Amino acid sequence: MELNLPLLVGAAVVDSINPCAFGVLIFLLAYLTSTFKEPRRVLLHGFVYIIAVFVTYLAVGLVLLPVLRQLGAISTVAYIVIGALVILFGLLELKDVFWYGRGPTLAIFPSAAKRIEIYVKHVSKKLVAAFGLGVFVALVELPCTGAVYIAVLSLMSLAGVTLKYAWFLVLYNFLFVLPLFIILFLVAKGREAHRFEEWRQRHKRDMRLLTGLVLIGLGIWMISYVR
Repeated sequence: MELNLPLLVGAAVVDSINPCAFGVLIFLLAYLTSTFKEPRRVLLHGFVYIIAVFVTYLAVGLVLLPVLRQLGAISTVAYIVIGALVILFGLLELKDVFWYGRGPTLAIFPSAAKRIEIYVKHVSKKLVAAFGLGVFVALVELPCTGAVYIAVLSLMSLAGVTLKYAWFLVLYNFLFVLPLFIILFLVAKGREAHRFEEWRQRHKRDMRLLTGLVLIGLGIWMISYVR
């Protein structure tokens, strides 16, 4: 099986507009702009945070890719199970379009969300705190943002773990954080963070709808291929 570049880019773009990823960054930028008077410091701390998210997601992908490949080598049933889970995640996203908060949902756990609020208040002290926050957020938001990533990693593992797909993984994660960089630079240029939060709330259902449809499509493709 060949994972082509248009599919990878399309999946990465859909994953990059996840409301969870936007929400944490907007919250962070609102705090930074109220703490720092110099846009340069907001830009620097935000940049370090986003780089940490990128590095962490890339590391997770590099760890999971050979694991998924090994599971597939043991039995194709593993890919069918993963495909079914991807479809389930897609259905949960579609459920949240109409009944958000009812039943299970793909979101950051409430306990982790509270920790994020606490950690954000320490970001202004040292750059290492901004990096640590990025690592923490990247890990705890995986239940919210990781479904598309898992599907893409599974498709990569079906095609074989090669240097080409390592570069694909770098590209995927760059596209994932690209909107975060755009928001960061616009806020540093004077845009108010709450404007982005208003936009996120207004389009949250649309983002979940698109993500859900993509997940269902990827899951069906995985199952139909291995069968």
